[in-house]
Amino acid sequence: MSDVDFYAARMERAVLAAVEAGLAGLIISPGPDLGWLCGYRVPAVTERLTALLLVPGRKPLLVVPQLERPDAQHSPGAGALEITGWVDGENPYTVLAGHLDPRGRYGVSDATWALHLLALQRTAPGAGFGALTEVLPMLRAVKDAHEVELLAAAGAAADATYEAIVDVRFAGRREHEVAADLARLLREHGHSQVDFTIVGSGPNGANPHHEAGDRVIENGDMVVLDFGGLKDGYGSDTTRTVHVGEPTAEERKVHDVVREAQQAAFEAVRPGVACQDVDRVARQVIRRAGYGEYFIHRTGHGIGVTTHEPPYMVEGEHLPLVPGMCFSIEPGIYLPGRFGVRIEDIVACTETGARRLNNTARELRVVG
Repeated sequence: MSDVDFYAARMERAVLAAVEAGLAGLIISPGPDLGWLCGYRVPAVTERLTALLLVPGRKPLLVVPQLERPDAQHSPGAGALEITGWVDGENPYTVLAGHLDPRGRYGVSDATWALHLLALQRTAPGAGFGALTEVLPMLRAVKDAHEVELLAAAGAAADATYEAIVDVRFAGRREHEVAADLARLLREHGHSQVDFTIVGSGPNGANPHHEAGDRVIENGDMVVLDFGGLKDGYGSDTTRTVHVGEPTAEERKVHDVVREAQQAAFEAVRPGVACQDVDRVARQVIRRAGYGEYFIHRTGHGIGVTTHEPPYMVEGEHLPLVPGMCFSIEPGIYLPGRFGVRIEDIVACTETGARRLNNTARELRVVG
């Protein structure tokens, strides 16, 4: 299948999904949705309007600044698009609004700037707009076989990064130095983009989104390592918790509880299970061990062309799992002022259960 046919089919599926959701169409701004749907990745996101309009019964329309039209015309899916340029001094919202149903409701990509959406609302006051994540949350949630393998390759690169990082020296170094090692290793293993390198040592590990800082890692510290980014356009995200020197019995116990919760949630994955049930299974293990109040975030999030996207493994999410959904399972226990533990793998829902896309050992690793 050619690139043009590939993106044409993907956009056609998106239009059908929009119609099934009761929408008049989709308006897609620069960001992950735009690249995923039509292959066009804007050179630089600016205040100038770029928007892809997908509606039933017409060719996909890409509205771009005239000065960026050559880039759009050379994008992989350009042959499947009608490309309309606008020049400075012209009202681009009038150009876009002229193709809308004046009373229709449209899904708008989450990355749309308020500047653009508010202007479009003024130009088409009778139309309605809803965030894509809310009105069409499944748009990118189910991956095809090729996408799953790209995610698996990104996961393998993150695994190789972990296997390398545990051989570096931790004791006596600052968190940001280890984080820099993680970023370098991710790139060495094929990542084009590093999104995060969390290194939470000792009491900093009790902050799930701690930014690596100047704290010197000491012997006796538990250290949370959470890192990921994009490789060949698809995300990685994995967490392991290591210990500098021999851990105490309590530290081993907490780590074992988190590992048990992560395994239980993995085993709960199968088609038809509600996303919230994966969260409930992990949370039940931690609650029964007496640490329920210290598990302070959802169990997981989807991953694809971004490292965080639907579906979410969280209470209240009733969406059933479908083969091809890929998401994290990352329970944790965070003891304020002391230490934290998190274990995270990306998994893919299959016809028979779950497949891990991260495969490094989940046992507590002792580092130097």
